[in-house]
Amino acid sequence: MTSTWFITGTSSGFGRLLTERLLARGDRVAATLRLPEALDDLREAYGERLWVARLDVTDTAEVHRVVDAAFAALGRIDVVVNNAGYGVFASVEEASDEQIRRVIDTNLIGSIDVVRAALPRLRAQGGGRILQVSTAGGQATYPNFGYYHASKWGIEGFCETVAREVAPLGIGLTIVEPGATPTGFGAGLDTAPAMPEYEATPAGEVRRALADGSFPLPNDPGKIADAMIALVDSGATPLRLPLGSDTYADVRAALGARLAEHEEQREVALSVVAEGAPA
Repeated sequence: MTSTWFITGTSSGFGRLLTERLLARGDRVAATLRLPEALDDLREAYGERLWVARLDVTDTAEVHRVVDAAFAALGRIDVVVNNAGYGVFASVEEASDEQIRRVIDTNLIGSIDVVRAALPRLRAQGGGRILQVSTAGGQATYPNFGYYHASKWGIEGFCETVAREVAPLGIGLTIVEPGATPTGFGAGLDTAPAMPEYEATPAGEVRRALADGSFPLPNDPGKIADAMIALVDSGATPLRLPLGSDTYADVRAALGARLAEHEEQREVALSVVAEGAPA
């Protein structure tokens, strides 16, 4: 049985890989991207099974228009994949106002807008799936990625709420958390002029690792795309899907550290409870 997918950010990386694999196995794809000509080869190969539209997810009106057009053209859409993203690699002091706004507008507000545009359609058809592409950096943190983390931690909190709200409506939502993967995303990271004050800090260490190629990229992008498709095929709807050895290790360590710190504050937390209130 064929499925129909709506995917943002399909010019490269996971979006392109998903599109290629889904079309190759017979599914239909509504692929959106800022430069539609980047998919001309797939349109020639797969014809009407590939619906392509220009979309900049930072344009709220365009998001709603394109989502509505995709449902109108294809009828039922089974899976919506929020994949479009933008990354700025800079310490908190180094990034510009424009870079900060763009990462929040793309990764947080843009993803929110896609979900908001899709939900009425998914409800009307009786259900569907949403895959929100996040990262290990949606729960763990790394120097020079502060604003990227702000957007990804934000979208994960939003998606946790949405998942609880729409589960009774037959809509499943899974946050996908790939680790460091050679998809070209790293090469496309926006940067800012480096401040010498950070050269001898963890921010400087990570900057040098990316520059000299020693920053590890242990994961296979094709296997990550396959795992996302397999999850949907299985019908399982976990809230999160960690993908990668680094994701598993880093998120596990981050969760453990936060829980330990939380437990250390139990006494002071309970000390502020009002008289007579349940502890």
